[in-house]
Amino acid sequence: MKTKLPYYAVIFTSTQTENIEGYSEMAEKMENLAKEQKGYIGIESARNTVGITVSYWKSLEAIKAWKANTQHLFAQQKGREQWYNWYNVRICKVEREYEFEKAN
Repeated sequence: MKTKLPYYAVIFTSTQTENIEGYSEMAEKMENLAKEQKGYIGIESARNTVGITVSYWKSLEAIKAWKANTQHLFAQQKGREQWYNWYNVRICKVEREYEFEKAN
């Protein structure tokens, strides 16, 4: 992911309950909705025992607007009530990045 530095990363780390009915559908809906938000850059996610989702944003204002989105607020409430035993949110400023890619 190449984007102008600096930008922001929201790191959402969680553990789920056993009742995850509807979770995948809501996660997909929230990802699609986030893509429509001003300032959205991208997302990366992995789920096993602990789930980690990192979304990327152009500004803190864009992150605040996403957090306050009414559909996102509903998903947050549903997550606290049904899907998550625990979660942690970290907001970080990305000032430098690099990557490696093996040549074919």
